[in-house]
Amino acid sequence: MTGFDLLPSGSFDKVDSGDDLAFYAPPRLVTHIDEVAVAALTAFYRKLLPNDGRILDLMSSWISHLPEDRRYAVVGHGMNAAELAANSRLSRWFVQDLNADPALPLSDGAFEAALCCVGVQYLQRPFEVFTDVRRVLSPGARFIVSYANRCFPTKAVAIWRSLDMRQQASLISLYLERAGFTDVEASILSDGSQGDPLIAVVGRA
Repeated sequence: MTGFDLLPSGSFDKVDSGDDLAFYAPPRLVTHIDEVAVAALTAFYRKLLPNDGRILDLMSSWISHLPEDRRYAVVGHGMNAAELAANSRLSRWFVQDLNADPALPLSDGAFEAALCCVGVQYLQRPFEVFTDVRRVLSPGARFIVSYANRCFPTKAVAIWRSLDMRQQASLISLYLERAGFTDVEASILSDGSQGDPLIAVVGRA
């Protein structure tokens, strides 16, 4: 962790500094991880998420990879209204550019878990976003941040692009710990031998 205590200048710069909402305006109804990684993530969610729980799906899209045999009350956040509207697991949703405004329009302690699947690499204000996620979680609730080795490279922040997957887990752990999360732990969900590699880093509010 000590290597990330002082992040270098420009860590959260992007190759494409243009309007993020404009970049994500065209709907992309595709999955950003393969079937092996999706199955691993769904199994992980089944194990950790409370059935009938109130879930925040941060940086979501048209699919949340939640187990079909479990019920949740899910609020989705994302960058594309058409994608979010197509997500049958969302009870409601909202569009917001967290790089422009990291404050979530949600009540304190409203959720029993939060998810962020393959989106963390695009956050330019991660400490502020993670701190606000902790605010909207109930005490002890988990924040599950998962990522693979894919991204839109022109929109991923510089420090993310400079790290390997193990180091990226340490970076996310830093985000979580600085935001006040505890019991932070990284898990390899898919090792990449049969499909996309996938890692989840989890902290408790």
